[in-house]
Amino acid sequence: MTTSRDQSSDILHIGFDDTDSVSSGCTTHLAFKIVQYLLNLQSRFIDYPLLIRLNPNVPWKTRGNGAVCLRIQTRKHRRIVEYIKQAIEHSSETASGTNPAVAFLTEEQVPNSLKDLSRIALFDIVTAQYAEKIAQENGIEYYSFGSGQGLVGSLAAIGCLLRHDHTFEAIAYRKIQNCGTVRVVDASRVRQYSKNTFPNTFNNYDEKRRRVLITPHGPDPVFCGIRGENPDVVVESLKELQIQEELDGYMVFRSNQGTNMHLQNELKLKGLKTFSAGYIQCKISKTPHPIPGGHVIFEVQDENRLTSPAAVYEPTGLTNLALGLDVGDTIEIGCSVRGSTSKFSKTLNIEYILVLTLNEIHRTFNPICQSCGKRMKSEGRNKGFQCDKCGFKDRDSNKIYVIQNRNVSKGLYVPLSSAHRHLTKPIQRYGMEKSFFNPYPQLKLYSEWFCSSHTLNHSLNIYK
Repeated sequence: MTTSRDQSSDILHIGFDDTDSVSSGCTTHLAFKIVQYLLNLQSRFIDYPLLIRLNPNVPWKTRGNGAVCLRIQTRKHRRIVEYIKQAIEHSSETASGTNPAVAFLTEEQVPNSLKDLSRIALFDIVTAQYAEKIAQENGIEYYSFGSGQGLVGSLAAIGCLLRHDHTFEAIAYRKIQNCGTVRVVDASRVRQYSKNTFPNTFNNYDEKRRRVLITPHGPDPVFCGIRGENPDVVVESLKELQIQEELDGYMVFRSNQGTNMHLQNELKLKGLKTFSAGYIQCKISKTPHPIPGGHVIFEVQDENRLTSPAAVYEPTGLTNLALGLDVGDTIEIGCSVRGSTSKFSKTLNIEYILVLTLNEIHRTFNPICQSCGKRMKSEGRNKGFQCDKCGFKDRDSNKIYVIQNRNVSKGLYVPLSSAHRHLTKPIQRYGMEKSFFNPYPQLKLYSEWFCSSHTLNHSLNIYK
C-alpha cells in the first residue's frame, strides 16, 4: 500500500479489478453497489462509470477481463477510501483464487505513465511488480490482495480515458435471491428493439443461430447487458424488454467494448509474444486447409519473409472465407498469439480478416484437337501435342491458361456476432467510430444513467 501525495484535489479516480471468479461474483455489480453509496454521499460523477476490457488473452483472467473506474468530485476522500477498501475485500471471491485490488488517484489529470500502462494492458502482459512501481512513482494509494495482479487492471482502468472511440452498456442486476435461476427474456422483444435501434445498438440477437446475446448464463448477478452508441438508446432498449423479474437496479457504463481497442497494436512476426494481440499485414504463403473440428489453418508471411501459422476457428463463421484464400493473397488480420504446444507451434488466432489483394489463379489445360475437338495429350517437353482419338499432331500448340473465378472479394470480414469477444468491433460500427470525447469536468451525464430498486418500478416503468 502507498498513500496518495495530493489530498488537496477534490477529484478522486477509483479503479478496481479482479473481484469476481469464474463461477460467481461480478466486478460491475460491486461497482453498482459502490456507486449507490457514492451517490448517497452526494458525490458528483464527472464521467460515467468506465468498464474497461483489458487484453482478453491473459491466462489468469476470469470471464471478460473487465476493470472499472469511477471518477468523482468529493471532499470525503478518507470516508470513501475506507468504505471501498472494505467493500473490495469483503465482496471479492478471494477464496476462489481471485486477486482483487483497488487504487485511488487524487489528481485531476491522469499521469502519462498511467496512460501508457493502460495502453499496454490492452494487448500485452503487464506484471504486478510493474504496476506497483507506477503506483508508487505517482503517489497512488492502493490496496491489493492475493498475488496483487488486480492492481494492473485497477491502474489500467484509471489510465484509460476513452477520449476517442467508445460505446455504452446498460447492465441490469438481479436480486441476490434470484441468482442462479433461469433468466427469462422475451426473444421477440430483443429482436424488435434491435431492429428499431439499428445501428445504434449491437450484439443483441444472433439471427443465424436464433440466440439471445444480451444475457449471461452463469450464477452471477447480471440479468442482462445492452450495448450501444449512447446512454439513452441503451436505457430505452432496456425498458423495451419489459422485464418481469424484480431487479436490483441498473447502471450505464462507458466502455471500450465493441471498439477493437485490443487490436490497435501492430504485430511483428519477429519476436512474437505469447498472449499478445494486434494486427499484421501479410501474404498467404501456404494454402489454407481444414483441420479436425471444422477449423482452418494456413501460413502467412510478412515483408521480411518471416512466417507463422494462422488459424480461423469454426465458431467465427470465417472458415469458408479462409478456404477461399490462396497463396499470394495479401491480407490484414486482427489476431492474438497462442503459445506453442506439443502438437502446434506458436499460432496467430484470427479475429478478423481484411482482404487487400487477390492473386490471380490460373488453371492449365491441354489444347483442343483442331480435327476432332478432343483434348490432346502432350508428346513431351517441346514436342507438341497429339490427339489419341484421330492421331492429329500439332508441334506448335501450347498449354492453355485460364484465369479462375475467385469466390472471395476484397473487403472486411468479421466473425458472427455469437463469436464476438467483448472488444470485437461489430461490422455496423465501422465508420461510426467516435473521434473525440472530453469527459470531464464539464460533462453532464444522462439523467437516467443510474437506477436502484427503490426507484426502478416507478421512475422508469420497466415492468409492464
